[in-house]
Amino acid sequence: MKLKKPHLCFLIFLSSVCSQSSSATDATVMQELKKAINPPSSLSWVDPDPCKWDKIQCTKDGKVTRIQIGNQGLKGSLPPNLNNLTELQVFEVQNNGLTGPLPSFAGLNLLESILLSGNGFTSIPRNFFDGMTSLQTVYLDDNPFSPWSVPDSLKSASSLQFFSAMSTNISGKIPDLFGGDTLPSLTHLHLSFNKLEGPLPLSFSGSSIQSLWLNGKDHQSRLNGSIDVVQNMTQLTELWLQDNEFTGPLPDLSGLNQLQNFSVRDNSLTGPVLDSLVNLTSLKVVNLTNNLLQGPMPKFQSSVLVDMLPDTNSFCLSKPGPCDSQVNTLLAVAKDVGYPRGFADKWKGNDPCSWMGITCDGGNITVLNFLKMGLTGTISPSYSSITSLQKLILANNFLTGIIPNELASLPNLRELDVSNNQLYGKIPPFKSHVLVKTEGNVNIGKDNPPPPAPGTPSGSTPSSPNGDGGGRTHGNGGGRTHGNGGKKSSTGVVVGSVIGGICGAVVAAGLFVFCLYRTKRKRSGRVQSPHTVVIHPHHSESDQDAVKITVAGSSVNGGTTETYSCGSSAPGDLHIIEAGNMVISIQVLRNVTNNFSQENILGRGGFGTVYKGELHDGAKIAVKRMESGVMSEKGLDEFKSEIAPLNILLGDDMRAKVADFGLVRLAPDGKHSLVTRLAGTFGYLAPEYAVTGRVTTKIDVFSFGVILMELITGRKALDESQPEESMHLVPWFRRMHINKETFRKAIDTTIDLDEDTLASVSIVAELAGHCCVREPHQRPDMGHAVNVLSSLAELWKPAEVDEDEIYGIDYDMTLPQAVKKWQALEGMSGIDSSSSYIGSSENTQTSIPTRPSGFADSFTSVDGR
Repeated sequence: MKLKKPHLCFLIFLSSVCSQSSSATDATVMQELKKAINPPSSLSWVDPDPCKWDKIQCTKDGKVTRIQIGNQGLKGSLPPNLNNLTELQVFEVQNNGLTGPLPSFAGLNLLESILLSGNGFTSIPRNFFDGMTSLQTVYLDDNPFSPWSVPDSLKSASSLQFFSAMSTNISGKIPDLFGGDTLPSLTHLHLSFNKLEGPLPLSFSGSSIQSLWLNGKDHQSRLNGSIDVVQNMTQLTELWLQDNEFTGPLPDLSGLNQLQNFSVRDNSLTGPVLDSLVNLTSLKVVNLTNNLLQGPMPKFQSSVLVDMLPDTNSFCLSKPGPCDSQVNTLLAVAKDVGYPRGFADKWKGNDPCSWMGITCDGGNITVLNFLKMGLTGTISPSYSSITSLQKLILANNFLTGIIPNELASLPNLRELDVSNNQLYGKIPPFKSHVLVKTEGNVNIGKDNPPPPAPGTPSGSTPSSPNGDGGGRTHGNGGGRTHGNGGKKSSTGVVVGSVIGGICGAVVAAGLFVFCLYRTKRKRSGRVQSPHTVVIHPHHSESDQDAVKITVAGSSVNGGTTETYSCGSSAPGDLHIIEAGNMVISIQVLRNVTNNFSQENILGRGGFGTVYKGELHDGAKIAVKRMESGVMSEKGLDEFKSEIAPLNILLGDDMRAKVADFGLVRLAPDGKHSLVTRLAGTFGYLAPEYAVTGRVTTKIDVFSFGVILMELITGRKALDESQPEESMHLVPWFRRMHINKETFRKAIDTTIDLDEDTLASVSIVAELAGHCCVREPHQRPDMGHAVNVLSSLAELWKPAEVDEDEIYGIDYDMTLPQAVKKWQALEGMSGIDSSSSYIGSSENTQTSIPTRPSGFADSFTSVDGR
């Protein structure tokens, strides 16, 4: 027993030594950083303890958490051992003169924000993003890196929201890692002014990206291909694709009901501008100049700022108005071959008789000659609308599909040449005088085209063994002359059809019996369907539990809701809430979620973890695994607590409304209750207050910072009329405050900005940002806020003083004198730390009082509340 004390002391000593050693490591790295960048005296990096340096923040035990030294005129390079700062959360060195290679930040799993823009860094290592599981914001813009591509290691940053690497010399294709499956939180992707090439990745489809900037640059490498994938990017608010080589038509954008800024100028897009774009009510800016867009010039709403210079597209008229009917018909024809650039380049104006490949007689189209134009797609039935057409030549292209029956109704048609394409199917019954040329189409006469032969390149036209491509030239009504071979062929088709029919009947009967057997077996356990809600027990260690769940949704007719137990020795162990006639076994869920692996986690809530999975039929599901047992009577208690002094808010008309409906909250293990006791106005509440409900002085500091942001921007703390990404003032303000250009745009336009005003506003903005940081211990005291603002109070006096508005305070007084007079007016000498304020009854819009009730003589954080 006597040996235990020395052992304990040794452990304590060892722990202390390790802690000191870890802090010493951070201090060593910071001293090397200081030496490498030679900071100016204005930073005051003179103390031996880096945690006391300006723009540096640390934990209580001396671990560096924030390095925020942007816009300081720094020179030099970064030391190679920055990734030894294991507690680092924010690293900002933007808009300096730093050069040299970037060191690796691999392993910094707490790092949330990296701002490196506007420097002279020459390279970025491939393993730079390894292990950054907490990363949310990355700005690399305007650095002359050697050619590089975004590494796959960025996939580990599953919480990434902002990624901006404009003018950083990225080359090659856009990697397939920015999709919703890989980076589900990504909302801003800015890769403009690089050397990107190739098509837009299909992984963009269904992503959460709201702002996509892919502007090209004046060099040979440009993005190209179709932009069809953007029609499935329904969260987009900004889409900048200008200065590239995108081709083909504009897709249907009717689903992008949040799109505000759409720029595709300086590309090679063809086809008409669809109403789905013109009629978007959210649209504010559209740029279409320098394309090959066709059809009528669109007319946008007067509220939309339009960049569409005259004669820079292929519109039929130089102003909005209907096109000639023959122009509309030819555009319908072009639609089925993808509005090829060859047409759009030459088909300009409102007189199709002057267009390439078109011959007219008396203003009527008589010949369409599209020989060897590389056309893909199908033959349009719209040709039948050109009733004056005498000759249609579509030979030597890559057309697929069938010859439309509508072409046989053309009254003046004399010749149809579709030879050397990839057509199939029966030839329509043309009139006897029509010459139909179909040679070079190996599948003409067959009901379906065979699958392409292995190794046959897409777009090639296979030739027949006989050398004629299996095609025929038909005259005299397009009749065919068959020898004995033709009869054998017909007999073979009949026999094959009979045999095929018998086999099909046997297979169908087998399937019917199998399905009937499956239905009988599953009738007691429900049927699988992709419309269910997942409810999972806390402990399910073996397959013997036979636990089944439902996957959330509702049936077309509303569905039914049932609660029952199954497969457990104890009744009531499992409850299943059904909304769509489906049950999935726990074993299936284990399989599709890789046994609830960490890699499949989509997110975590207060009472469960959500996993992604994919069923055998490709249906994607989200599985929530509850952490606190099953539904019980606690739900009723939670409901009562939600509707009892605690989540009732008053609207503008003084009507009471339930603000939170927390039935899904389950008390952990049924032993404790969870009661919400939040009070205040949403938008002003500090994050930790919303989570814990504990009231501290730093919560008021956060709210004060929000007020400062409102004063600077003229915007509300929470403005639901704004797009989702800018609805909440605090995160929007942080993004806008990153650089000078965006910050100037964020300032209230009613403020007359000159250099002096901007300097003062910038000081207030920096204070607001510090007040609203996420961690409470990193916020300043209110005393600090008063000291910062008091220096500006003397500088900015009102031009005209209204004595009634300032409660008799003379602005010529010093600040302490003014405070004392204010206190005297209030009949108070100070404020108790437990005091609370009640806002004026005339102002129900905010929880902030109409005026302070007084200040203490010394500006402490308590008095600042």
